[in-house]
Amino acid sequence: MDKASKEIKKKSEILIEVGLDENHVPMQIDWKASDGAGEGRSKAIMLAMWDEKEENTMRIDLWNKDMSIYDMQRFFHQSLMTMGDTYERATGHKDHAAEIRHLARKFAEKAGILS
Repeated sequence: MDKASKEIKKKSEILIEVGLDENHVPMQIDWKASDGAGEGRSKAIMLAMWDEKEENTMRIDLWNKDMSIYDMQRFFHQSLMTMGDTYERATGHKDHAAEIRHLARKFAEKAGILS
């Protein structure tokens, strides 16, 4: 057992269940946390994980067939905005985070979801 494993006090598992149609297109995306912290149904998910060994990002992007273009545009805008917030909290680089949020606003303006 490595040192990090010895320091872990609690574990929680997040289950993502994807219901597919006959063509393997997502119809329903459900999630649940094993510790009871939450559960729900979603029309889309973007999951990114950093692979330390390979030094790259592994991603899972799914959306169901009912996700409208308008909702997808809002989903991307809000995801970009929160990425700026997360980046700032993780690095303390306010200027870089502001650039990410600026990009998100420009995207929203071009997509027509912000005036």
